[in-house]
Amino acid sequence: MINLISDTVTKPTAGMLEAMMNAEVGDDVFQADPSVNALESKAAKMFGKEAALYCPSGTMTNQIAIKVHTQPLDEVLCDHYSHVYQYETGGYAFNSGVAMNLIEGKNGKITADQVAAAVKPVYDWLPISKLVVLENTCNKGGGSFYTLEEIKPIQQVCQERGLKLHLDGARLFNALVETKESTQDVGAHFDSISICLSKGLGAPVGSLLLGDHEFIRQARRFRKVMGGGMRQAGFLAAAATYALDHQVERLKTDNDRAKEIGALLETLPYVANVRPVASNIVIFDLKGERMAEEYLEKLKAKGILASPFGPQTVRFVTHLDVTEAMIDQVLEILPSL
Repeated sequence: MINLISDTVTKPTAGMLEAMMNAEVGDDVFQADPSVNALESKAAKMFGKEAALYCPSGTMTNQIAIKVHTQPLDEVLCDHYSHVYQYETGGYAFNSGVAMNLIEGKNGKITADQVAAAVKPVYDWLPISKLVVLENTCNKGGGSFYTLEEIKPIQQVCQERGLKLHLDGARLFNALVETKESTQDVGAHFDSISICLSKGLGAPVGSLLLGDHEFIRQARRFRKVMGGGMRQAGFLAAAATYALDHQVERLKTDNDRAKEIGALLETLPYVANVRPVASNIVIFDLKGERMAEEYLEKLKAKGILASPFGPQTVRFVTHLDVTEAMIDQVLEILPSL
């Protein structure tokens, strides 16, 4: 089967498995796992941050960031497509007791003017605007991403209004291979950053949370109370380090293959529209009475797996386990459905 359900389905490569087997490990709850410590130090330096924290998932890193940056009765500003709102089980309310101030951006991206307009005045009967969250790349926005030129004015508004700025960098490196911007420049514009390692980068488990020493000190306590303290996590951290060393640049291939699929879909008579394909995610709507579930069954019968993204909406995601030959097969099959 050709699995385009998500880039989370990737399997460790031979080189990654070797790195895992050779990892030196300890107890990370005591900060005594050399491989975890090395990964955290490496990631912090990459983005010019003081410290980092290795966690089991991107949902956890995002939720910890919200928890550290806010107090109950505060609010978080983000696009209405944001993962922290759409796909983290309402964790912002459960974990942090905060509200969401949703902004309707374009394909998951908001502007500095929209942020400025959304900040609430200080009244007893309103939550306090405290944190802005951006997502690179935006999953529900079809893999859209912010450039530094788009981020800078948002950061300026945050500084002027006393807001913190967090980056949900779920597929950040898919964006960076397109923009060619440096990790150092990205790091300079955010108070905290989450980086997922288990999507296109191909590691089996884990995300990193980056910030200053005090932020990470608090984050480590919240990771523990959320059940995220791991013991000999170095085997997993070794895979993550391998991914950062060897599997970043190849993400451009995933992006290019997604664009090939998107270009073909735009020509097919049963497709109503295709979201702009900026990275490795392709989202499209079906025409007429065609429903996503029926379409996905037909795809499956042809050996292709994808995911529903609405009653008539389908998502494809390319990744390192999808070969050029598989893409050629997909391009051959799609017109026949």
